[in-house]
Amino acid sequence: MKRLLRLFIIANCQLSIVILMSCTTDNYDKGQGKYSLMQAELVELSVNGNKEATSFTLDDGTQYTFVLPTIAKWIETPDTVYRALLYYNKVTETTAEPVSLGAVPTLRAKEHWKLDEQPEDPVGVESAWLSMKGKYLNLGLLLKTGQADDNDGTQTVGLAQDTIRLNGDQTYTAVFRLLHDQCGVPQYYTSRRFVSILLPDTVQLDTIRLAIPTYEGKLERIFLP
Repeated sequence: MKRLLRLFIIANCQLSIVILMSCTTDNYDKGQGKYSLMQAELVELSVNGNKEATSFTLDDGTQYTFVLPTIAKWIETPDTVYRALLYYNKVTETTAEPVSLGAVPTLRAKEHWKLDEQPEDPVGVESAWLSMKGKYLNLGLLLKTGQADDNDGTQTVGLAQDTIRLNGDQTYTAVFRLLHDQCGVPQYYTSRRFVSILLPDTVQLDTIRLAIPTYEGKLERIFLP
């Protein structure tokens, strides 16, 4: 039996399991009405005190309420907001019904000198983009994975902050490095995973420099919020 890839976040020096697309909602009638065509978005998912998803907000600020509260096995904390990948059908201009709901790991930068380990094993990069309003930097990663009887390792990802510097023209530049530990997991096949980086809100960033270890060498991308 293939072992389901588990993704750990180490940005805050705490390991927490996040499984993408771990829960699929019940099937719905996907008619062809005005608002019924299925859409997919990275969203902020609002959860009530019963650990039910009740509404979501798109990255452009548009808000929707679920027709019925929705549950997922990975929702563990009540009265909170999760980052999620949501497939949904619009019902009205303000309501929607979910088709599939999966957790998206959210990385928060940690100053590099506060990290005990800074592994930089290579990953594949399929996409990278800033969300509307510049709250998140989203990554579509291609991770090599597989199963071996003599290996119980689990891959980890994190984010090191090398600096946030004030430039001579009074602009701010953030310099980040994506961290990845293969943990000895075999690299038999490729698994696609989305990760969102929550950008710091203590300063107004003008430039973001992100270094990513890839199989072709270190890739540096520059983003202008």
